[in-house]
Amino acid sequence: MNEPPALSACVLIPAFNEAQNIGNTVRAARRLPVTDVLVVDDGSRDGTAAIAEAAGARVLRLPRNLGKGAAIQAGLGEVTSEAVLLLDADLGDSAGHAAPLLFSLLRGCSDMAVAVFSSRQRRGGGLGLAVGLARWGVFILTGRLLKAPLSGQRAIFSDTLRRLLPLPTDFGFEVGLTLRALQAGLKIEEIPLPLLHRVTGRSPKEIWHRSRQFYHIGRVLFTYRKPVRRLEETRI
Repeated sequence: MNEPPALSACVLIPAFNEAQNIGNTVRAARRLPVTDVLVVDDGSRDGTAAIAEAAGARVLRLPRNLGKGAAIQAGLGEVTSEAVLLLDADLGDSAGHAAPLLFSLLRGCSDMAVAVFSSRQRRGGGLGLAVGLARWGVFILTGRLLKAPLSGQRAIFSDTLRRLLPLPTDFGFEVGLTLRALQAGLKIEEIPLPLLHRVTGRSPKEIWHRSRQFYHIGRVLFTYRKPVRRLEETRI
């Protein structure tokens, strides 16, 4: 059962051609202790925006596909709440299990809470090269070995996130955010949650997608290898 929120929070969901899942994800997100659910439609061509609105979300429509990181940063400009809960569009009903990420902030356990998928996914998926690159790259650069450096499910205070900008506009967003947060001295808590998402296969299209992700992660690791100035405070 969700606890009453002690601060205002907005769910921010970047979405690109997620008509099949976005409705269930939005409805589950609206059951969380949040004041707003914002979907950033990243140039979808399949009716994602209309379905999200029908499910009760506020929708920001981007003129074309700009990338996941760009969609999140565009949506952040529309957020007025104290905290933001980032969720992927393909979580479906399992998005309703994300409340502990917000509670981690409320209790002072973390400056950024990150979900680790504890549910067993169906068979399929890639070889783990992208997550392996991200995990060891973050470890080499910061000394912190994380289980889920690429998880898109994160809670963070809105002002803290703004102070870490600019961040990558593509698939390197999560690893870039992780690096910036650790280099700035923020406390990250990883929380196992029973979340489910779409598992990609090994078709040529899906292999190309993961190859792009691998490239974006490598580029971010190289670019962010120099630490940024530590944040004196995690909240303004």
